[in-house]
Amino acid sequence: MTSVVEADYIIQSVNIALPVVQVSIEEINGHILAEPVYTDRDLPPYHRVTMDGIAVQSASLMPGKMFSVQGVQPAGAEPMTLLSPDHCIRVMTGAKLPVGTDTVIPKELLSVEENGIRVADDKIKPGINIHFRGSDCRQGDCLLQPGTRLTPAEVGILAATGKALTQVFGFPKTAVISTGDELVDLHDQPKPWQVRRSNSYMLQTAMRSLGWHSDRYHFNDDENLIKHELKRLLGIYNIVILSGGVSQGDFDFIPSVLDTCGIRKKIHHIAQRPGKPFWFGADETASKIVFALPGNPVASFVSFFRYIKPWMHRQMGVHDHFPTAQLADDFSFKPALTYFLQVKLKIENGLLKAKPVPGGGSGDFHNLIHSDGFLELPPDRNEFYRGESFPLIRFR
Repeated sequence: MTSVVEADYIIQSVNIALPVVQVSIEEINGHILAEPVYTDRDLPPYHRVTMDGIAVQSASLMPGKMFSVQGVQPAGAEPMTLLSPDHCIRVMTGAKLPVGTDTVIPKELLSVEENGIRVADDKIKPGINIHFRGSDCRQGDCLLQPGTRLTPAEVGILAATGKALTQVFGFPKTAVISTGDELVDLHDQPKPWQVRRSNSYMLQTAMRSLGWHSDRYHFNDDENLIKHELKRLLGIYNIVILSGGVSQGDFDFIPSVLDTCGIRKKIHHIAQRPGKPFWFGADETASKIVFALPGNPVASFVSFFRYIKPWMHRQMGVHDHFPTAQLADDFSFKPALTYFLQVKLKIENGLLKAKPVPGGGSGDFHNLIHSDGFLELPPDRNEFYRGESFPLIRFR
């Protein structure tokens, strides 16, 4: 059986070529950048006034100096030129600094009089209240690297550099497949021995939070049907994520069928709970990747956030690092397995605390609505104590 550490290494070592697509700036939030972004001009592109006030020559400053107002320099207008050191130009925030001036005195330090404007403070420092050209970055500087997640902050950079269209990573064609005779569509009324399909909807929603879209299918427990359909779908999709049918029961056909389809097993069974019957494989060229997750919903859920989400991020140059949280209560777990403990998070005295959420095991998906994530507890211990910190796989 593969350890969690080994499984993570095996999965993250497999790479697939991702498509690169152009996306408009209006739709780009949350995407992962696939090209470097350079500034096309100095930033700021001119000496920018940062306060409403007057622009003057600092050499002409003296206590109680009275300046004659030459004119007004608004933002967005061509800069004026100072005609005399005894003159000042009223300036607005965002305006280009008038030619011949080097200091901006804010309104709060001025006294407006009949004959002009007097400086009320005699300790003005030259060069104040100016955002100098190129002080943030120079033309041609790389502002954003591939692998950057584009949030509103980065979108502001794209707009400032004129990037109406930007190259980002797309997602491979992906199918999400539920399996099992006991599962019926959510539009159907289940019989007393049946349940509605929930895993595929849950997985698709988790994927959409990354911007990753997929198509949904269902297989009944018919080996010939699974073989035919899986071979067909592997001809269409680059990534297949299955739920159920991967353990060792009489109707768990998925592992053997995948072998006949040319998908070579890299992992089958991970020393963890929940999610032990996890299967992972790829074809020889790594152009077809298959994740076959356990059918129990909590096991399927944690497997996605522990392995699949970080794997997809890594394909885009993003390396996930799980933060830690402190266990809020003592907890015991006997088997020598990595345990993913469902927890509710809270901030206490500035620390992130994780309180265990009791539940009915890997089939209790209702319990997930009361949880924020999973603490990853190591397999070499049975007792875990309040105040100890462990990796946190957060889904909320």
